[in-house]
Amino acid sequence: MNAPELSGRVIGVDLGSKRIGVAVSDSWRSVATAVTVLARGPQRRDDHATLAGIVERYGAVAVVVGMPLSLNGAAGPAATGVLEEVEQLRRALPVPVETVDERYTTVVASGAMRATGRRAKRQRSVIDAAAAQVLLQGWLDRAKVASRAEL
Repeated sequence: MNAPELSGRVIGVDLGSKRIGVAVSDSWRSVATAVTVLARGPQRRDDHATLAGIVERYGAVAVVVGMPLSLNGAAGPAATGVLEEVEQLRRALPVPVETVDERYTTVVASGAMRATGRRAKRQRSVIDAAAAQVLLQGWLDRAKVASRAEL
């Protein structure tokens, strides 16, 4: 959770096997907003180039990727795959790439959508971006607490 700067937009990414959810923070790192869901391309490098374009478009200073840990906190096969892709992203993106525990983010995002009356069929098209928003907001909140503790 070492934020590279105290301000500047951060991109949140929920890597899935079929889709990638993307969220972005405001410049003051207070609020995360769901941006888009990308359909996975045939090559990861294409997905990474698209993410690099998003980083550039928003002027982001960092990327936070959700780590799918098991409920007991262990890194299973899904987390191992994400770690491998994070290493590729670190080479492909011009900004630091961090990971953050994403347990329950999809559950929280789905619950929030149900609470607003969005039907399950419509949720599928945006749930990954909402999960990216939840994981990024958690990272932003923890970063604020950590920066206050350092003062």
